[in-house]
Amino acid sequence: MNRTHSLPPEPDGRAFAPYTCGGLLAEATGLPNDRALGRLVAAWLSGESVLPAWMGLEPGEYVAMMGRHFPSVGAVTPFPEPTTLSQPLADEQADVADLLLRYRRGADRSERWLARIVAAGCLGRDHLWQDLGLRSRGELTALMEDAFPALCALNDRDMKWKKFLYKRLCEETGIYTCRAPSCDACSDFAECFGPEE
Repeated sequence: MNRTHSLPPEPDGRAFAPYTCGGLLAEATGLPNDRALGRLVAAWLSGESVLPAWMGLEPGEYVAMMGRHFPSVGAVTPFPEPTTLSQPLADEQADVADLLLRYRRGADRSERWLARIVAAGCLGRDHLWQDLGLRSRGELTALMEDAFPALCALNDRDMKWKKFLYKRLCEETGIYTCRAPSCDACSDFAECFGPEE
């Protein structure tokens, strides 16, 4: 069984992150979503993402994910004493994760972990790809197409991912927070569509 261990701090107090995406992928087991998980884990370990403790997973889920996809790496974490999300944020993460799971490809159980990680990234303040520590919106779109293709098909106007997920959640629950009758009639159209830099 993999045990969790913390990365040692560098002399200046920053987290020491020797685990690059390439390094993780070299240790990957060849399962679906290895590449996406490798990039997300590397970004989290290096402090490039806003993901909370355990990447938004339960500790046991994180250990299982690392043991399944990167067994020789183990369940390393940059936090000596991980903190947890407040209850309102945990509830919000669960709602977004449930939305993603309704549209998962169904090819591998790693989609469940990806749903919770992406949902945790939605709690950040920047574009979702930035909050996840990815290099571009295209990288996030590739992750979404691989793990949640039916949901990607619904984003046929290329709405920004975080906005799209919350809009879709509103539509499915019947709770609308946007006052505009449609996106085309909204004065904030440019906030939801267009380039993300």
